[in-house]
Amino acid sequence: MRIAVIGGGPGGLYFAYLWKRRHPDAQIDLFEQNPEGATWGFGVVFSEQALEFLRADDPETVDAITPRMESWKNITLNLHGQSVEIDGIGFSSIGRLELLTILQQRVRAAGIAARYNTTIQSLDELGGYDLIVAADGLNSLVRRGFEKEFGASVSHSTNKFAWYGTAKRFATLSQTFVKTDLGSFNAHHYRYSPSMSTFLVECDATTWQAYGFEHKTIEQSQAICEEIFADTLDGHPLVSNKSVWRNFPWIWNENWSHGNMVLIGDALHSAHFSIGSGTRLAIEDAIALTKALEAETEIPAALARYQAERKPIVQKLVTAARTSADWYEHFGEHMKLDLMDFAYSYITRSGRIADARLRAMSPEFMARYEAEKNIGSQA
Repeated sequence: MRIAVIGGGPGGLYFAYLWKRRHPDAQIDLFEQNPEGATWGFGVVFSEQALEFLRADDPETVDAITPRMESWKNITLNLHGQSVEIDGIGFSSIGRLELLTILQQRVRAAGIAARYNTTIQSLDELGGYDLIVAADGLNSLVRRGFEKEFGASVSHSTNKFAWYGTAKRFATLSQTFVKTDLGSFNAHHYRYSPSMSTFLVECDATTWQAYGFEHKTIEQSQAICEEIFADTLDGHPLVSNKSVWRNFPWIWNENWSHGNMVLIGDALHSAHFSIGSGTRLAIEDAIALTKALEAETEIPAALARYQAERKPIVQKLVTAARTSADWYEHFGEHMKLDLMDFAYSYITRSGRIADARLRAMSPEFMARYEAEKNIGSQA
């Protein structure tokens, strides 16, 4: 089987590697428009057990990635100069470039010569392939070329965000909420290496307009964000990597394949950064597609199986991501709460965590919350 993979992000790389490893005689061509060693952004975060979902099928990759990850057990929320930790919420992170480098090495070791600096301008260039795997991200050429056939929908959150890095290390995944005379800001920050952290700044559209960010350069915006979060950064500057202001894009496709083309990762769906699942979803898509292709003798049946088995799982997570994003769309209002009510609102924002589960998951936080609210006796 001849397979073309468009896109050298985590999903495309992992599918190419996984299929070639299991089927050494397969011909796989992977096309990536950027140079090898280039990426946008800084660290990526994985919720809960990080890459342990891979261990049963691919322990070698887990063993390659895990030592490079930073991990912690708590979330820290900072509001009005006060802080609270919510225990039992485990996350791990790794530099996006570090992750890509590891996956690129595994692709090469499997015998695939990825074609970097290669932009596919038209799908007419890919004639003769049995299967085209579109792992080409949010602006997918394949999806945009067949929007009606895929049942594609694209919308955007109203909040603005800019993705920076900083050399300041943070003990846990942390969020700092700051109110200024012109509006409110939130920073999502966490370490992803011994020397670097992600620092993603978010604000609503009204605040963004009040600061005139539309007319600011990247450097001017960065300077303003450094000033707003001066206490949090503790003298460390922000680092930019194409750190322009964006609205989070919501991507969804009702149909996951068309003809011999199939979508995975951000080309197929997006999940808000506040739940830390985008990269994991892309890798899991690659696994699900591989297994579906192996379970069926014909490609159309395999692609139908991929959608039938994977779609309900993704829908559940994307629904949770949308609920989480809705909370952030109004975080300025939530900031009017006191620290503990704010933290409780934050951790229950998905609507899926009842008090009983929260007591089991985060006993120290709930003990503090219920004691301060004088509701411990009602537990």
